[in-house]
Amino acid sequence: MLRMYILLGFTFLFFHLYITGEISKYINMRYSYLSFSAIFVFALLTIVQFIFASRKEEHVHCDDDECCHHHHEEQARWKRVLNYMVFIFPIVSALLFPVATLDSEMVKAKGFHIPKLAADSGDPFVQRQFLRPDTSIYYGKDDYDDLMQKELKKYGKASHLTLDDQNYLNVMETIYQFPGQFDDRDIEFDGFVYHDETTKDNQVFVLRFGIIHCVADSGVYGLLTEFSEQPRLKNDEWIHVKGTLSTVYYQPFHTNIPYVKVTSWQRISEPKEPYVFRQYNQ
Repeated sequence: MLRMYILLGFTFLFFHLYITGEISKYINMRYSYLSFSAIFVFALLTIVQFIFASRKEEHVHCDDDECCHHHHEEQARWKRVLNYMVFIFPIVSALLFPVATLDSEMVKAKGFHIPKLAADSGDPFVQRQFLRPDTSIYYGKDDYDDLMQKELKKYGKASHLTLDDQNYLNVMETIYQFPGQFDDRDIEFDGFVYHDETTKDNQVFVLRFGIIHCVADSGVYGLLTEFSEQPRLKNDEWIHVKGTLSTVYYQPFHTNIPYVKVTSWQRISEPKEPYVFRQYNQ
């Protein structure tokens, strides 16, 4: 019967995540149908396991041989307990512990930097999670180049780029892939503030956490912004910035990066959905 209760627990867990919307903290919402389908799959398995357990109880009887077998089972019970705990722990932790929204402390803890593209890395399976979205790991080189050319064709001719929840990661990846081609373009977007010892007094990074497929490949993506005077902003404050794109050699990262010359900005409340997700069917 314990197996049935575990399956019931997973059924309720996926139902809870889907109803509360917290599933967006774990996966790209493009795949939300999978979590929704899992509710019915686990519900069906729960019913099947209940039927099996009921039939097994009806045929239980204990003769000498069975009692001996039962004695051996008692000796191995602790092993089964450990096996069951592997499945029980994620249910309990997901239901009892609050889902934490990633913030600047996570950025600081991981060490803020801009790495090479995954396709240029010695290990093509290394996840890159800072500033520049990188989906090259999921494509062959030619397919990725074709994808980026399509994105450039879509966004490259726009004189004004407005980043929202739907296009944020797509536009950001295109800007980093072709930085010089977006110089002098107007841009506006939302994000939280992050600055450390590498930024000047009039500079902050404006970032958003994004999910490519699931939380395992999540990263923090955005742009360096430069103000005409010190903005006096604290880490994790959310702002809406407008400005002009340009390119600068950023000494702490030893590379050229796109940045925004801010023309106007304002503080905003943290959005209901602080994460953004990579879109593929635009």
